Amino acid sequence: MPLLNPAWVAAVSGLVGHSPYFQLQSMGIADLGQGTARLEIDLQNKHLQPFGMVHGGVFSSLVDAAGFWAVYTQTAPHLGLTTVEMKLNYLAPATTGRLVGLGRCLKLGKTLSLAEARVEAHDGRLLAHGTVTLMALEGLVLAGQDGLPAKFLEG
Repeated sequence: MPLLNPAWVAAVSGLVGHSPYFQLQSMGIADLGQGTARLEIDLQNKHLQPFGMVHGGVFSSLVDAAGFWAVYTQTAPHLGLTTVEMKLNYLAPATTGRLVGLGRCLKLGKTLSLAEARVEAHDGRLLAHGTVTLMALEGLVLAGQDGLPAKFLEG
């Protein structure tokens, strides 16, 4: 597997951070590695459900995005991904602080790939765990990718 280009990682992290959904969730990519991803959300009042706890959709978004980006770091540059299935277990509530989504690619396939992701509190406490199945699609491109550096370093 070719090595990720650090310039691509920095550029794509900034690009994704400005996407409408990431801005809505105040979610950002903190780190991308070979088959790994770390995303973070600093919790705000907008993340809370009526009982004062973080809404399950916020955990779900982190699991989906962390799993997605962990797999995406290993796909060919001409491929896009879309989630086709996700399973999530909510393990503990959160109310304040920072949520950390940690994704890891378990299986990279030609068409379907599998990732796992965990959501932790800022202190490392496990809040949620899930798996994400992703489908690779030709021609599905990241908005704004034309100006990005090469995804992988030349070997």
